[in-house]
Amino acid sequence: MIRARTKAPESTGRQWPNARLVQECLKGNDTGWHLLVDKYKNLIYSIPLKYGLSQEDAADIFQAVCLELLSELPRLREPEALPAWLLRVTYHKCYHWKRDQMRYVSQEPSVAGEEAAEGQGEAPQEILSQVEREQALRDALTELTPRCRQLVQMLFFEVPALPYREVAGRLGIRTGSVGFIRGRCLGRLRKRLEKAGFV
Repeated sequence: MIRARTKAPESTGRQWPNARLVQECLKGNDTGWHLLVDKYKNLIYSIPLKYGLSQEDAADIFQAVCLELLSELPRLREPEALPAWLLRVTYHKCYHWKRDQMRYVSQEPSVAGEEAAEGQGEAPQEILSQVEREQALRDALTELTPRCRQLVQMLFFEVPALPYREVAGRLGIRTGSVGFIRGRCLGRLRKRLEKAGFV
């Protein structure tokens, strides 16, 4: 069974490009697989949740997508296309999952037919765009220095946000330096997002 919360080994592999991750997976390197799953687990999970499925259903879809990824990886021609492939596969699994669930909820052919008609075609563009932006942000964060990444996570991803004094304590810096370092780190993050075409 593939675990949804795979913990990637601490290594410089966090910044490996997709081509290297795929290559390591194809060699049978467990570290490569853990890093690949860790890199894209949030992308995979976010789609069923945005699609309105439960956490339990999202976990099942995550498993199904990872199994398909494992079997299709040798046939992947362009490793940089992996995020788009994962988006497409996950969306289709969500669509089929929801369609199959509707069959059990309603035996009325007209209701099932309406649901199926609504879900045909490509994924709703707004969901795909949002998921792509989120993945671009995650990728850009991994390219920051560890201190910048930690600072951004503490200031913007903690709920509630941590006060500067606590951030400074955790990073071992002066409280007055937090704002300056924050500005520098956000500038670096913005450059990476611009390079990816998301700013």
